[in-house]
Amino acid sequence: MVQLTATPIVAVALGAMLGLGLWLVAASVPRIGRARLVDRVAPYVTDVSAEARAMRAKPESDPGPVIGMLVLPAARRARGILSSILGGNDTVARRLRQAGADGTVERFRGRQLVWAAAGFASAGLLALLAPTMEAAPAVLRWAIPPFGAMAGAVAADWMLQRAARRRLARITSELPTVLEFLTLSLTAGEGMLDALRRVARTGTGELAREFSGVVAAVGTGVPIGTALADLRDGLEHPALSRALDQVLGALDRGTPLADVLRAQAGDARAEARRTIIELAGRKEIAMLVPVSRGR
Repeated sequence: MVQLTATPIVAVALGAMLGLGLWLVAASVPRIGRARLVDRVAPYVTDVSAEARAMRAKPESDPGPVIGMLVLPAARRARGILSSILGGNDTVARRLRQAGADGTVERFRGRQLVWAAAGFASAGLLALLAPTMEAAPAVLRWAIPPFGAMAGAVAADWMLQRAARRRLARITSELPTVLEFLTLSLTAGEGMLDALRRVARTGTGELAREFSGVVAAVGTGVPIGTALADLRDGLEHPALSRALDQVLGALDRGTPLADVLRAQAGDARAEARRTIIELAGRKEIAMLVPVSRGR
C-alpha cells in the first residue's frame, strides 16, 4: 500500500492556483494590434442593431467575473466575521482618519482579510513542508495555520496604529509653529479663514493638509466653526483639540483670536518641552552609551 502524504495534495493545489493565475493574466492582456471598426462601433449601436447585440453577448474566456461571483459573497461574510471578532469599526475609522488614509473601514477590513489569508497560507506551507515540523504533533501542525491567519490580521491592524501614531506625532511637532503663524497672520489684520488659507497654501506638513481640507469645506458652504469642529472630532489630537476649542469659543464670544492662539502656541511649546524631557528620562540609560565620532 502506498502511503499518502500531503506533498501531492499541496502540489495539486499549487498547480491549480498557478494555472488559474496564468489564465487571469492571459485574459487581462490587451489584444495586439488595432481593434476592428465593427468592434469599436458595436457598443454604441446595441440598442438598434441585433448583430451588435450578438457580438456583445459573445461569451468571454475571462474567469474573473465567475471567480468574483463565487468569492465575493464568501469574502463579505469573512469580512463581517473578522469585524465581529476584532470589533471596533469606530476605532478603525478614527485611526484611518488620524493616519490620513483615504480608504474606508470596509476596504481596510478587506485588506486585513487578505493579510489573514496570506498568513494562513504561509503558516500552512510552513507546517506542511518544513523538515522540522515532521516530528511535531499533529495538533500543533493543525494549529499553526490559524495562528498565522491571526498574526496576519493583527499585523495589518498594528501597521494602521503605527501610521496613525506617527502622523499624530508629526502634527504635535508642527502645532506650535502653525499656531504662531496663524497668530502673526491675525495680528497683521487677516481674518481666521484668510489665515487658514495662508497656512494651507504655504505649509507642507500634516496640519497644512488638514487646514486645506477646512478651507475647501468652507468654500463649499460649510460654516468655519463646523469645519473646525469636524477637524477636532476627526483627529482627536489632545493639543489640537484644546486649541480648536479655544478658537471656537473665541469665535462664538467675539474674543480676539490672536491672543487666544498666542496662548495656545505657548502651551504647545511647553508641552513639547515636557514630552522631550519625559522621553529623555525614559531613555536615560541609553543616553549614557558613548557615541564614537567618525574621523
